[in-house]
Amino acid sequence: MKILHTADWHIGKKLHKHELSEDFDLFINWLIDYISENKIEVLLISGDIFDLANPSSEARKQYYQALVKLQKLDCKIIATGGNHDSPAMLNAPADLMRALDMEVIGGLPEKLEETLIPVYNKNNELELVIAAIPYLRDSDLRTGERVSSYEERLEAIREGIQNIFHSAAEICKDKYPEVPVIAMGHLFTAGMESSESERDIQIGNLAAFRAAQFGDYFSYVALGHIHKPQKVNAGIPVYYSGSPFPLSFSERKDEKRVLLIDTDKSFEPESISLPNFRQLIRLSGNLEELQLKLNSLENHSKLTSLIEVDLEEDQYDAQKIYALDKMVNDFDREGFEIVKQRAQFRNRVQAASELYNNDEQLEDLKPKDVFLELIANHEYSEEEKNEILAAFNEILEEVESENTAE
Repeated sequence: MKILHTADWHIGKKLHKHELSEDFDLFINWLIDYISENKIEVLLISGDIFDLANPSSEARKQYYQALVKLQKLDCKIIATGGNHDSPAMLNAPADLMRALDMEVIGGLPEKLEETLIPVYNKNNELELVIAAIPYLRDSDLRTGERVSSYEERLEAIREGIQNIFHSAAEICKDKYPEVPVIAMGHLFTAGMESSESERDIQIGNLAAFRAAQFGDYFSYVALGHIHKPQKVNAGIPVYYSGSPFPLSFSERKDEKRVLLIDTDKSFEPESISLPNFRQLIRLSGNLEELQLKLNSLENHSKLTSLIEVDLEEDQYDAQKIYALDKMVNDFDREGFEIVKQRAQFRNRVQAASELYNNDEQLEDLKPKDVFLELIANHEYSEEEKNEILAAFNEILEEVESENTAE
């Protein structure tokens, strides 16, 4: 039996206010072709189907359109909710989904048995069982035991997660003896590389679940939440498929993939590379270097390439910030869009209280003296300094006149 493992679709995701709906549509079109051409029988989606718990109508439409397309294939779909998803929203059409041979488990049901989904082959023989365990919230992990310290709370969370996976394994042993079981999960395991687009879960990821706690019963563990594709160091095959396309600039160098498990061969998956639908580009340097890099850009993707620009200079200079703004506003290249800009100065501007010796009190100094000390640290010409000082004097006079009037 051929099984495809994917996760973290994040439908409705925006990257610096730029919609990634086109990225998702291209991924779904690729996925449909791959499933059809390779006769995939089961598709696993391990959480974070949506980017928001209350997704927009457009995001919901994309989700249902994708399911309609996938349903036309001879492939069973099993999806679980993630920390971004609303269990109630995902569970609402559960009966309809089941009638279409789709299983969606948004949140942990009252009976753990309901997460166990038998999968039959073409001869209607039981081939394997999927333990479709969604993201586990605090309410799912409460043990009733009192904890007296922060570390005890972390350990209680780890034990709560472990107990659910172990309980699922025990039920499978009893109900489906000698049938291979694949577990799905959406959680943070110790030692993983994460990205800036992932939301911390289970006390800021500090309650990292140790992979060994999955036990040795499952034939494969299909994980979601970490967007960087990677294998977890465990005694059984435990993998994060990663997100199907970059969701942040920290993921721009990740090789996105889905994972193919062919049970006739083994439960070790084959990594299937995904096409790069969009370039995410981060440029850094001084003004001249940035302009040169922007002028030499080449587009190699179907979708508009998104750019982050980082200005890096030694000395703070308001005019350089203005020049950066102008450079960004004037940038107009087909196939490219600057979505974020930053200015960083290695020699930071000191706060006014840091400009003087400790024996000098800030309240004893005149405003003009403080301002002169501040602008002395910048690379201004004499003419620029005079213009800035004239503007400061004008503002100072207005402030002082207002204070006098009061």
